[in-house]
Amino acid sequence: MSRWLPSLTSAIFISLPFAVAQAKPAPIKTLEIGAQAPDFNLPGVDGENHSLKDFSDSKAMVFIFTCNHCPDARAARGKMIALHKDYKDKGVKIVAISGNDNQALRLAEFSFSVYEDSFDDMKIVAKEENYQFPYLYDGETQATTLAYGAVATPHVFIFDEQQKLRYHGRIDDARRSPKDIGTPYVRQALDALLTGKEVATPITRAHGCSTKWTWKRDAVAQDEKRWKQLPITLADLNEAEAKVLAKNKSQKLRVINFWSTTCGPCVAEFPDLVNIARRYDMRPMEVITISTDPIADRSKVHNFVKNQHAAASPRVSQTLKEEGRSSNNYIFSGENIDRLAEAIDPKWNGALPHTVIIAPGGKVIWRHNGKFDTIELRRQIIGYFDHQAKHSK
Repeated sequence: MSRWLPSLTSAIFISLPFAVAQAKPAPIKTLEIGAQAPDFNLPGVDGENHSLKDFSDSKAMVFIFTCNHCPDARAARGKMIALHKDYKDKGVKIVAISGNDNQALRLAEFSFSVYEDSFDDMKIVAKEENYQFPYLYDGETQATTLAYGAVATPHVFIFDEQQKLRYHGRIDDARRSPKDIGTPYVRQALDALLTGKEVATPITRAHGCSTKWTWKRDAVAQDEKRWKQLPITLADLNEAEAKVLAKNKSQKLRVINFWSTTCGPCVAEFPDLVNIARRYDMRPMEVITISTDPIADRSKVHNFVKNQHAAASPRVSQTLKEEGRSSNNYIFSGENIDRLAEAIDPKWNGALPHTVIIAPGGKVIWRHNGKFDTIELRRQIIGYFDHQAKHSK
């Protein structure tokens, strides 16, 4: 396996304050087998700072560089929990570390997650998953992640009682499956260390999303620039067209939001709709907005969605073309609002805002009247796709 020596660029990247550490580093040098564990001082989700000495009394230390958003990392959560449970009484310390710069991720890179890679979101994930081991944050300086040479999430490093590296790589061969598949490299390495044996396979390739280094913020800025250049459209929607949307003969999940420019909660939550549309752009889904403003206020509605930049991504634009539609933003052109409700969601009582999720085939799988909770809406979207993936195997 090739190794790279750190260059002056890498050293500068570590030493400069986070806000100005924008230079692209040299290729990452992963620790060599036999190397001493680099020290660190990182904040944890438990409100405490943790350093290497906190784990120095263990027979083995397992540092797992992971994150919240990556599907491979998400699939590994249960395995980290199981490792802690199975080895905590054997003198083994499990420590999770997130070294991703949350601002170095494009919105679409969160397509497989409810949460982002911020420290605040790490706290939520740790609580929801009931982590009984430290979950540390290195996204501010990334000095620890660079020192260990963690290239992906997850990337596992196992150190012996003398804090020398004895294994690094992946957990097993499952990739993004939560099941135990193939060779259990981490467990084999730990069992060998605990019985005084050599690790049979000391190096494997880590597999998962690449570490989101600060220099990748440039790609985020370019993505934002491209998004701002996309055209904004608004189409009229009659009862018959509304029925077609509700039948959803596509293979996409549809999030449909009824709103009005005169509705305070509607206006307040609209930016989150745009965010969700961009966030899950890599998945087969789309956000459809339907204004219930009078058709005479069409220009007002169009100006609003334009100011919110409620654009259709290139991928969504392509599917709109295939379906013979001109927009993902609509204004109801009929006079009787009951016709719109009966066409899409008869259980809608008319109060705004109102949001429904319609699965392929036309079944409403979730509805919410009033201002939605953004995390809950994300959870419903991810839950649907996770369920589909689980039952398609």
